[in-house]
Amino acid sequence: MKILNNYWFHVCLTGIFVLAVGLRLYKVTAPIADWHSFRQVDTASVAQIFVTRGIDILHPKYHDLSNIQSGKDNPQGYRMVEVPLYQAIATLLVRMVPNLSVDLSLRIITILASSFTALVVASITTTLVSQLAGLSAGVLYAILPFSVFYGRVVLPEPLAVFFAVCSIWLMLFATCVKEKSWAFYLSTFTASISILIKPTVGFLLLPLVGIIFLRYRFSLKTIIKGVILAVVILVPFLWWRQWILQYPEGIPVFLWLLNDGNIRFKGAWFHWLFAERVSKMILGYFGISFVGLGLVLKLDKKEKWVAPLLLFGSILYLVIFAAGNVRHDYYQILLLPVICLYSGKGIAYLFTNIHFSRLAVMILLVVGIGFTTAFSWFTLRTFYWINRPEIIMAGMEADRILPKDAKVIAPYNGDTTFLYQTKRQGWPLGFDIEKKLAQGATHYVTVSPTDADWETKTLAETYTVLVRNDSFAIIDLTKPRQLAGRQK
Repeated sequence: MKILNNYWFHVCLTGIFVLAVGLRLYKVTAPIADWHSFRQVDTASVAQIFVTRGIDILHPKYHDLSNIQSGKDNPQGYRMVEVPLYQAIATLLVRMVPNLSVDLSLRIITILASSFTALVVASITTTLVSQLAGLSAGVLYAILPFSVFYGRVVLPEPLAVFFAVCSIWLMLFATCVKEKSWAFYLSTFTASISILIKPTVGFLLLPLVGIIFLRYRFSLKTIIKGVILAVVILVPFLWWRQWILQYPEGIPVFLWLLNDGNIRFKGAWFHWLFAERVSKMILGYFGISFVGLGLVLKLDKKEKWVAPLLLFGSILYLVIFAAGNVRHDYYQILLLPVICLYSGKGIAYLFTNIHFSRLAVMILLVVGIGFTTAFSWFTLRTFYWINRPEIIMAGMEADRILPKDAKVIAPYNGDTTFLYQTKRQGWPLGFDIEKKLAQGATHYVTVSPTDADWETKTLAETYTVLVRNDSFAIIDLTKPRQLAGRQK
């Protein structure tokens, strides 16, 4: 059902985009030390080194030189995970805009990608269901607190999801809306880019196969287009996976993401993913009713090979990467498109059903969406908090006084957030100081500056202390105290 002409429909889409951007600007300039900062700084580190040393997509490096992530010493700091296209774009943005920080450039890209994703999800839902469903889906993607927070973080997932949903929309346009070969090839290209940025978004691309089949059924054209799609998507990805095998020290251990602790289909798996994450964190309890309604409604012909495959791919993703999804809530960024699509469908049905009181439906929607965002925000507001501001102060001071080529030990229980604040390569864990000295460590920065910390006390007695106060200490490991005394 068309409720608006094209002009007003696009005005509404523009409003959704502006709303999405505005909400995601909250604390946009804050240091990367909030929720899941350990993963964010690993992403930002690659961009930071691109800025200082030049863009080298084939040999991405980051600040962590330890063996914590891969189990192997990593003296060059290789970071061999996804292709660092996200970081490369941010680096180009830093070079184009004077005084723009790496952190802010990365967040700007995420904000734009997430906000445009809201528009694409709205467009897909409009094509499959109706204008009202599409606008509802777009608004939800723009305002859900989970989508807002993860729509401004320094992670590759939001950009990858944007390219994935763009691929779906382009394929719909190429086969179901208008017969356009350029849109088909652009769809395959954006799908390939999305997988290079974050391979797990491949689960969102299952509708591409359904769309092709819906249009051409069993035919030679289906086979040809399917082969083209598979080649364009898989060849670059497989080449990259083969390439990074040359640098095993830079490949984090990842098999635990699948089913660590045999958690798949256990009670904890269902509880954390569907109760804590989808119901509570993403939909604030009340929003689950909109999704449920959207799921039980009869499918239109256009939906049959698109929405169900998107739902199936999302569930398959939760099943295959069971432990990763339970351990880290940012893995559920990939669920947002399907959640918003089905929610939009449910909301549109409530609003247009002639058997319901229009006033009662309006009140239900206002209260339901209000509670959805309120209860979700109650949980997610803590994600923005920086609980250890002293690591920011220590990092800024270290960055100010230490040589650019210094190698820093910044103990933070293996978390690289503190190390990243120093803008130096090094180790996020203490102990084995002699080994780290042999590997080139030059300075020790700690937020446990008192003698109550055995390691700080020992190093302060042995080496020259550059700064020491109630919040942090910086120790020069290249200057023993006795030598410093003789020089004076």
